[in-house]
Amino acid sequence: MRRSVIVLTLTAVAAAAGLARPGSVAAGRHGKGGGHIVFTPAVIEWKAGPAALPPGAKMAVLEGDPAKKGLFTARFWLPADYKVMPHWHPAHERVTVISGVFLMGKGDKFDAEALKELPAGSFSVMPPKTPHFAMTKGETVIQLNVMGPWGITYVNTADDPRKAKKP
Repeated sequence: MRRSVIVLTLTAVAAAAGLARPGSVAAGRHGKGGGHIVFTPAVIEWKAGPAALPPGAKMAVLEGDPAKKGLFTARFWLPADYKVMPHWHPAHERVTVISGVFLMGKGDKFDAEALKELPAGSFSVMPPKTPHFAMTKGETVIQLNVMGPWGITYVNTADDPRKAKKP
């Protein structure tokens, strides 16, 4: 009984401080007011992933703007068995696995034997222009902390979803 009173009290404090309202969190995310940014899973706004990734990914920008110069933080929800073919990025890519299992490998060709399993809690830093590839084992959420603007260049242009033929 006492625990539920504490939880209710903390919820009331968060609401009074404006932390439990999605509108105030979204305003903070975009830098309006320059205040403290807080996200709980319930207020994260997932949208379709960028066209540069294969269909099926969802993305939530938590801080900054991936299209602009400067630090940004984004999360990606990836479905089971999701695969990103060999590619590289123009800046260091810092990846934290939030949930699920993310598999990464280095190289110009997708090689399932070279995939390293990164369970929830894992962290990776990939230097700029390092060719790598990825896959998921089950639904997976990763978080990127990157200096923008974010970009992705596929080793084989035929693998780039932006260049896929539309029916």
